[in-house]
Amino acid sequence: MLTAADLEMNVLDLRQRSFQFDRLAEVPGGPYALFGRTETESERQLRPKLVRLTVVAPLAWVVLDEAADALRITAPGASRATPPDPAVEVAAEPPEFEEGGLRWRRIAAGGGYVYAPAKLANELLSKDGLRALGLG
Repeated sequence: MLTAADLEMNVLDLRQRSFQFDRLAEVPGGPYALFGRTETESERQLRPKLVRLTVVAPLAWVVLDEAADALRITAPGASRATPPDPAVEVAAEPPEFEEGGLRWRRIAAGGGYVYAPAKLANELLSKDGLRALGLG
């Protein structure tokens, strides 16, 4: 399992975006790693605003892909066969997608968006789950 120092020295690659390690959160079910980035909501708007994107995943699922020199999230037993979709604005993304052998869910929360593995999304993306992660 990676340490916080390992996570701080590398970026997470998801949805063809780079996310920086924010922190670890101790919640029921084990430690979770939180990664974030800030980007503009839409370049087409007259006054685009900044939105915060957060990725939440069990720490045990975060692995270092040395060939790509990036962190990846892979559930135990998941295949890496699914290539990433082309990068699009967050508002144009579907709320559920598959990447890296995992189904993901995205919701709007706290002035931004939170991504979580779909199999854990009901508990992580609930009001109580977001509050426990420090996002609600």
